[in-house]
Amino acid sequence: MKIYEYLKILRSYKRILPKQTIRTLKGQALSGDLTGAIKGLTRVMNEKGGQNEIHYINRQRPKR
Repeated sequence: MKIYEYLKILRSYKRILPKQTIRTLKGQALSGDLTGAIKGLTRVMNEKGGQNEIHYINRQRPKR
């Protein structure tokens, strides 16, 4: 997997994962540790408990 493919996948988790986690994983990938970044994303998603229990952390507020 190339770095740009991984970043595209990481963007799809933008509203699910905390911003700091996304920044950490992106920084890992851009510094050259792509395998570690993939492993980290897998670990974070496994800790979330599956797709059914994911809460949208970074969702935007409705307009007032």
